[in-house]
Amino acid sequence: MPDLPTPQDAAEAALFTECWDAVLSYADLCTSGAESATELAGEAFALGIQEARSAGSGLMRGPARRVLPVIPLLLTAVRTTAAAWELAGRGHRLDPDLRLWLNSEKAARYHGMPLQRPIALRGLRDLQEADAALLWLAEVEALPLPVVARRLGLDPTAVSTELAQVRALFRDRCHRSHLDTPMDAECRSYARLLDAVTRSPAADTPEDLSRHLATCVQCAEAAACLRLAGGGLPAALASGVIGWGGLAYLERRRRAAEVRLGAGRPVAELEAGEPKEGASKARLVRNGLLAAAVLLSLVALGVSMMPMGGSGHDNAVRDDADRQPVADHPGPTLSSAGAHPSGTSSTSARPTASSTATDARDKNPDTEPQGTASTTAGNSPAPTRSSGSGAGPGSGSGTTAPASCDVTYDLVNQWPDGFQATVTVTTTKALDAWRLAWSYRDGQQVTQMWDASVAQDGSRVTATAADYNKNVAADGSFTFGFLGTWNNSRNSAPYGFTLNGASCK
Repeated sequence: MPDLPTPQDAAEAALFTECWDAVLSYADLCTSGAESATELAGEAFALGIQEARSAGSGLMRGPARRVLPVIPLLLTAVRTTAAAWELAGRGHRLDPDLRLWLNSEKAARYHGMPLQRPIALRGLRDLQEADAALLWLAEVEALPLPVVARRLGLDPTAVSTELAQVRALFRDRCHRSHLDTPMDAECRSYARLLDAVTRSPAADTPEDLSRHLATCVQCAEAAACLRLAGGGLPAALASGVIGWGGLAYLERRRRAAEVRLGAGRPVAELEAGEPKEGASKARLVRNGLLAAAVLLSLVALGVSMMPMGGSGHDNAVRDDADRQPVADHPGPTLSSAGAHPSGTSSTSARPTASSTATDARDKNPDTEPQGTASTTAGNSPAPTRSSGSGAGPGSGSGTTAPASCDVTYDLVNQWPDGFQATVTVTTTKALDAWRLAWSYRDGQQVTQMWDASVAQDGSRVTATAADYNKNVAADGSFTFGFLGTWNNSRNSAPYGFTLNGASCK
């Protein structure tokens, strides 16, 4: 598989991480195996980024032009790469239904005459890129509006109003595209009626128009794009822009959003923004008092069980345990389900997928003895994909609590003076807040973090949940990413991961 393009700056590196998950998800739909999916996604990602750079899109370098946002642009690159595989005799690695579609007239519409292409594709391309990105992230990627606002640099209090305006603008563009499409006399006679019926959510569709929409593909596509009420816009966008597998991709992104943000959490809560200051302070005080009470009880129990004249080693263990962060709330000790072998080094420059339903399916438990991962990582000249371990310099020893959290540290990319990484945590316990901490051996410094807030004291880094992803269901997971600097001589993996003050081993 060819190497992916190297990010030109930190903003582009963050963009790569956000886009790779979507590309790999669609590539997995298009292929017959995980290995083929990764290869197809890699080739398509390189092709799409090259196209975005040459077009000079607003999120990349160069002057802004009217092009597709980066994610749908990369998804169309997956479709284009799959078609190239079919022509090159590699079609046996693709999904059989996709191969049939690629050799049909349906696929020809996406690269044929511009006025014959799907209405949604033409309407989205006709928007300014920032508007098109807002529409795609909110409707297709199913991200909560506060997340979309942060990602696009918009005012969180005004993003809902902006989205409503962009929806109306998209409808207007699609209506113009529909009128510009070459159509027969019957379709032309229904054009004005179709516009009027889809403008009002309460309007009934006349029987003759309904029969026409059941037999005319172009008018049915136009109706789906023009009818903003009813929740059909995401499906119209996904099917019209992506083509084959659009609805399946849409469902995957919905499930991925649920996994990232916590299953069952109301959307209204996510859109509400920050909690009231008084309630937040009260919760922090209550949790702090409860945690302190539990900590004091544990210390008293430990003192009562110690033999007289304890050794210096025992004292060192207690001192090290006292340095661990205090838990946000009381509960059983959180520890890992097992360490990933550090031998699986992330030597590729390929970004890694976020915590999606596919990741949860592919995650394999491990049985490596405690301490192996961190010991190997300490001898490695580059960051590795490994689980968090309490073993390592300065870590405590001797606990054998049942494992209940698992940490995966992924090196996404690395350049002479910096690197990008993502961290995925899976927990068997439900969380209403989380704080993950770890230590670096080689003086690395975290400079920017997304999907969490960061604090660093020397080699110890602490990532605290954002308001929109602090709730995690039992057996759920959360992911965040960051950029950092290193000294260009050694950049080994971190060690000593703790979740809410408890070690992940």
